[in-house]
Amino acid sequence: MKLELKPIKIDRRLTGSSFIDEPLQQVIQFALRDYIQYWYYTLSEDESFLSEIRQTLQNALVQFSTRSKEVDWQPYFTTRLVDDFATHLRVFRKAQDRLGDREDKQRDMTEELVASFFEAEVEMERKICRDVVCTSHKDEEGFLRDLCELLLYLLLPPGDFHNKNMRYFLREVLARGVLLPLINQLSDPDYINQFVIWMIRDSSCNYEAFMNILKLTDKPAELEAVKDKVLEELQYLRSLDTAGDDINVIKNQINSLLFVKKVCETRIQRLQSGKEVDALKLAANFGKLCIIPLDHILIHNIALQFFMDFMQLAGAQAELFFWLTVEGYRVTAQQQLEVMQSWQKDGKKQPSTTKGLLKAAALGVYEQYLSDKASPRVQVDEASVIKLGEALQKDDPTPDIFDEIQRKVYDMMLRDERYYPSFKQSPLYVRMLAELDMLKEPSYRGSDDGDGESFNGSPTGSINLSLDDLANSCQDETMQLHAFISDTGVCNDHGKTYALYAITVFRRTQDGNEDCWKTYRRYSDFHDFHMRITEQFENLTSILKLPGKKTFNNMDRDFLEKRKKDLNAYLQLLLNPEMVKACPTLIPYVYDFLENKIYSKGKGDFARKMDTFVNPFRSSMRNVSNAVKAFPDSLAEGMTKVSDNMGRMSERLGQDIKQSIFKVPPLLPKSDIDPDHCRVSAQLDDNVDDNIPLRVMLLLMDEVFDLKEKNQWLRRNIKNLLQQLIRATYGDTINRKIVDHVDYMTSPEQVADYVKKFRDSYWPNGILAESLPRRDKNIRMRTRVAAKTNLLGIMPDELKHIIGADTTRKGILRVFDMFQHQPMNRRLVYVFLEGFLETMFPQYKFPELFVKLHSRSPRTHRYSQKLKSSSLKR
Repeated sequence: MKLELKPIKIDRRLTGSSFIDEPLQQVIQFALRDYIQYWYYTLSEDESFLSEIRQTLQNALVQFSTRSKEVDWQPYFTTRLVDDFATHLRVFRKAQDRLGDREDKQRDMTEELVASFFEAEVEMERKICRDVVCTSHKDEEGFLRDLCELLLYLLLPPGDFHNKNMRYFLREVLARGVLLPLINQLSDPDYINQFVIWMIRDSSCNYEAFMNILKLTDKPAELEAVKDKVLEELQYLRSLDTAGDDINVIKNQINSLLFVKKVCETRIQRLQSGKEVDALKLAANFGKLCIIPLDHILIHNIALQFFMDFMQLAGAQAELFFWLTVEGYRVTAQQQLEVMQSWQKDGKKQPSTTKGLLKAAALGVYEQYLSDKASPRVQVDEASVIKLGEALQKDDPTPDIFDEIQRKVYDMMLRDERYYPSFKQSPLYVRMLAELDMLKEPSYRGSDDGDGESFNGSPTGSINLSLDDLANSCQDETMQLHAFISDTGVCNDHGKTYALYAITVFRRTQDGNEDCWKTYRRYSDFHDFHMRITEQFENLTSILKLPGKKTFNNMDRDFLEKRKKDLNAYLQLLLNPEMVKACPTLIPYVYDFLENKIYSKGKGDFARKMDTFVNPFRSSMRNVSNAVKAFPDSLAEGMTKVSDNMGRMSERLGQDIKQSIFKVPPLLPKSDIDPDHCRVSAQLDDNVDDNIPLRVMLLLMDEVFDLKEKNQWLRRNIKNLLQQLIRATYGDTINRKIVDHVDYMTSPEQVADYVKKFRDSYWPNGILAESLPRRDKNIRMRTRVAAKTNLLGIMPDELKHIIGADTTRKGILRVFDMFQHQPMNRRLVYVFLEGFLETMFPQYKFPELFVKLHSRSPRTHRYSQKLKSSSLKR
């Protein structure tokens, strides 16, 4: 048998670029060798047949290259591709929702989910359902053969196409030798999970994300796989022959692994026992809830969203919107009056319209919420309203003209049982805590610890499992520890400046021996340690108070001395004999922190960011001015007239006041478009189609985080934040940069790189790659956990600030779950392929052709019959 392809004199030019032609010729040569030559030479030694096949294949590639150069790929990459992905996610979410209410949630419902997915697809696409192609190997091969034959008809000269032998050979090579293996690989969930890990390989896998994944997973197989790996690592560590300082490191590692093992076992037990229920319901019924004061809710975007929803349900949205509007009025009035005073001091002429505009704005607030014409009207005593009305008529408005009524409205919202007190008992309050990541996982035995937890409590939402049973593996309980901060210094490491605290530690054992050493810790180390122990020992939360953070001037000498004093007090309280007696299992944690070694932060980076996000007292709370100015640009009908009048009086100043005051979120009507029966792009009604990056981000965020179903005020706020972020980051040149990037992606050098990667993947070292055996189930399950952990770990805190921690987690995990089903992945690959061909050959009726190619689906016929019967009933 001949295995070497004899040289054939043939024109090797294909695309007009030598960068692409060279690797592409190698792909052609390898394909002919491995798919045709190996059997052809057993039949004949005539080279003409091979020459004709190669020439025909090259003709097709030349035609393909010519057409691709004529296409504007920018709309495909920035619009069609994103729309297809977002629509695919919408179909998946709809399928999940249909199965979400079923009682038997412990049973594997993969088949039901796939069936529900394709039912949702046909309801959206109406004329197309790809279920047969994605679930039947035989039908998929038939579809690919038909598609390849269609492509050959478009790309080959008529003479070559009508040569049946030639056409059939090329069709089989393309369909079964190229496209089918490629689709198999791209749709394999395990391959996708490995690709995700590879894509974000530079990010470190953080502890908190890993524990969250273990806590949230509903797959016992994932937990079993992690547990098996933990047992393997434990066996290895216990077999090590170590002494001295190494033994402490080994013990810490063993403790961590035992903790993970316990988490896995507890979670598996819950899943298998059928006791797994919704965490929000558990928290509402049994858990201790953090109490967030109303004044902090009103100036925190995420918290305000839920309170706004509650007040609308209670029919009291007018009171809340009035309070917010007055806040905006006060800020703007103060700013304008300060400007007037500065002009007066500088001897400049005061604009005559300023006071008139402020008065018009104040009258607008009065008319909208307090007058007899207001609908709905704010419920306050009539005497106060009359007094305010007289003041508005007689005097020039001041920033505090509404303060008296605003205080009464606030007191009413705070004390009236219908409002804030009822809100704290509602499911919306529990969901708010979940979004702020302040919802601790409750015990299944219930809680009898009394009143709710203070807002200053531990802000983590991690698993509350004790390490009592691990304490025996740590230090002797009879030892005594004493420590104090002896010195403070400022260090500079690779351009980063931070404070370092020298801690002198004394350890005395029962036999009288005493050791002394120094260890060095940053404030962030104290912070990580504090979060770790308050999570494990919740009763410490109300006793131990760590000195707060400071963003600016935190290297000032006076500030460092004060912090040193506060941290010293923190250490002394921690090492107090009464504290040790009350929490004996706390000692191993303290000893680990004070040891003369680098402190293992564990979840430090994430914990610090989460604390910044969760605790609005410290840094994430906006001040009133910024909160009000960030409201969406929308008005109730009454305010529109006021803003129009202001605009006529002074367009620029009027617009300033309108932007800063009258941004109160009204009840927004839902879109007339049924989201269940349309593509995602059909609902993009925010007039941002000309802004490519904003359009892309809105499409993805809408579907990933289900923002369409949320408070529309929040969604508009997100849109405004994204616009500001894009402008601040890229300025007005962002669209140009995106177009340039698309041009770069389709440049000859990049296309050549794609071809080389394809060649090296299929023919590593010039040899056809063998199909790899399916990886062990445990390895695949651990890969799933690692991929989910990495995805969750790279989510920026800014995103959680905007849409909430719980929504962020659920959105990311929804995207991940979508890729764990091969039939659905195949559907997405085929959708991308169809979009590519429709863009490549716009002059041909590819949408109609795809309807015919997918016409074998019984779901399509059933849906058509359903539509016909429903139309007849009408």
